[in-house]
Amino acid sequence: MNAYRDQYAQLFRNGRNVVLIAISADQDTAQASWARDAEFPYLFASDTGSVVGKQYGAFATRYKVDNRTLFVIAPDGKISYVAAPFREIDPTSYTALAAEINKVAGDSTAGR
Repeated sequence: MNAYRDQYAQLFRNGRNVVLIAISADQDTAQASWARDAEFPYLFASDTGSVVGKQYGAFATRYKVDNRTLFVIAPDGKISYVAAPFREIDPTSYTALAAEINKVAGDSTAGR
């Protein structure tokens, strides 16, 4: 999450035509405290029952946990990109993510 925070302006177009929501199975009170302390500039949502994870195929039934999966959802509501798992330590992951965000946000040159 720190990488998202640190690259927010460039990667997520500083929130211009982009909404970033980090969804976790953690309790909302823990997330709110952590998000406030770390000064994250985006939204967090709590999915303690893994309802969203199951609906989007991010829930690992075998281990009964949500996998670290990243989705880009286009303005038409359709999933345009999936990284499962998202490899946050690989710089090429961010290059591919930025390209997709710029594509669906309507500006192929932003963030370059």
